[in-house]
Amino acid sequence: MSAPVPREPRLDRGCLYWAEPRPGAGGRLTLMVRGPGRGDPRELTPEPFHLRSRVHEFGGGLYAVAGDDLVFVNGADGGLWRLDQRHDGPPVCLLLPRGDRLGDGVIDAHRRRWIGVGESDDRDRLLAVPLQGGEPVVLREQSSFCGSPTLAPDGAALAWLEWDLPWMPWERTSLWWSPLGPGGDLLDPQRIAGGDDDPQSLFQPLWTQGGDLLVVSDRCGWWTLQRCRPGAAGPWRLLGPTEAECGLPQWVCGQRTVAVAADRLLALFCVEGRWQLRHRPLEGADDRPWQPIPLPWSDLSDLVADDRRLVCLAADPSRPPTLLELPVPGPLASPVGAALPSGPAPDLPHDLRFRGGDGLESQAWYYPPLTVPPPLAPVEGPPPLLVRCHGGPTGMARTALQPAIAFWRHRGWGVVDVNYAGSTGFGRRYRERLDGRWGELDVADCAAAARAVIARGWADPAAVAIEGGSAGGLTTLAALIADPVFRAGACRYAVTDISQLRLDTHRFEAGYLDRLIGPLPAAEALDRARSPLHRLQELRRPVILFQGLQDRVVPSAQTELLTAALRRRGGLVELICFEDEGHGFRSPAVQRFVQDASERFFRRVLGLAALA
Repeated sequence: MSAPVPREPRLDRGCLYWAEPRPGAGGRLTLMVRGPGRGDPRELTPEPFHLRSRVHEFGGGLYAVAGDDLVFVNGADGGLWRLDQRHDGPPVCLLLPRGDRLGDGVIDAHRRRWIGVGESDDRDRLLAVPLQGGEPVVLREQSSFCGSPTLAPDGAALAWLEWDLPWMPWERTSLWWSPLGPGGDLLDPQRIAGGDDDPQSLFQPLWTQGGDLLVVSDRCGWWTLQRCRPGAAGPWRLLGPTEAECGLPQWVCGQRTVAVAADRLLALFCVEGRWQLRHRPLEGADDRPWQPIPLPWSDLSDLVADDRRLVCLAADPSRPPTLLELPVPGPLASPVGAALPSGPAPDLPHDLRFRGGDGLESQAWYYPPLTVPPPLAPVEGPPPLLVRCHGGPTGMARTALQPAIAFWRHRGWGVVDVNYAGSTGFGRRYRERLDGRWGELDVADCAAAARAVIARGWADPAAVAIEGGSAGGLTTLAALIADPVFRAGACRYAVTDISQLRLDTHRFEAGYLDRLIGPLPAAEALDRARSPLHRLQELRRPVILFQGLQDRVVPSAQTELLTAALRRRGGLVELICFEDEGHGFRSPAVQRFVQDASERFFRRVLGLAALA
């Protein structure tokens, strides 16, 4: 069993907090704290508490901490609970939602309240909830969505993001700011960046101690840090660098790539698909260069800092994500819960560049088999190949250790993890290549990646399988239809009917298909042409399907209809459902079962020797 991956690290008063999964308890998330003295971590939310937010369906923004006050979202009831760290008493419920989904909050210590997002069926509201309990106060509900509230250090102003349907937050957002009145109301909300007349995607607003506001913007074509002084004259100033990605698609709340520490700016940048940590002085010329902090990890995320240290998650293809602590700035310090890496260099994947389906360069990571287990050894010729297509489709094939990839490699498979057109990490133009071409260009890129691997002699062309989940499930099914290089496929909670998805999907993604396919009614024919459910006569390759019956993003009816139709026409199809799973399987036991079942299915239908 792999080690649990920490989530949402936060620093406050020298203490390090993080959410940690409990694999033996069905993936329950609990809140941990480690004091300044580097003692043993302590659990703050034992059973029956389970940290989980359902804001925008994908959640995140699980908790907020300031001084002795800690507020978290409990998954069992969706309510806000407060823990007073001055006492040893149990958490106290602040608010049970009346149809709202809560999360993505901060604590306003000046006014003793939590400020965060309350999502209803028709819009988001920016809420304030008193820490002593009581009725929530609606601060703002002007746009379809809001998020990322951040307080000025003196508590005098609030900044936040908003966006409206049909846009997704990585397509078009706006940054808002308002001074706060004595009672905490928004005195004069003003849009200071983004919007229809200034289209850009904005990510993670953050204040400095001096009152400047930082935000990550893709105005220049890449998610890059910029800075301004709200309420003062003067434009936004770009802090660079360009052609490096500092932001992320906001599928989940609470993601952080930028931090302020004493006189330093710290940021994570994605360069050529790998993440780096850099710093520069907080003050001085805007074009001051960012200096890299050399690290032996290729995948970094969730950056936070105080005046003395920074913390982030660090991983590479050989090591799972772990909490890493460093002085600000300075040489390597010991990561929390793990020794510094030693021994051989990480097993880095091959950076595969190939011509994509639109003639432009696309990227993938190729992982060769680690071992050839009995009874397969020795093997004549190249190994079988698994093509992985991430979901989103704005996801990214990153280089952190992934148990699923290790699983296939240990069983003698090569794996190519494809950053097809539409993926993030390579700039806005790379993302927008998929506009209007979902189910077509992503498929062509996955096929081109497979052929690039075969051309190098790294894979058996008669044993190429493809797998994906959600949007990657549609790519998988469309690839089995469109390209003979793929001989079998496995899908988790796959989109099968685009027209039905438009009707069934949740509010957050209600306008997403307007860019991926096109707006209705003009795109009705494209919806049908790109939907695997309407092309079953062309789906002749074996496929195994996995579906959670609690899925609200892709309801199980889509997968069940596809399976029934394939069986009626004699197709080789298997369907396995999980009663308690939703969109994204949470149970480690279910995840392992899906891997084992997929590999057995592929070996059987591809005529490969079965493993003992």
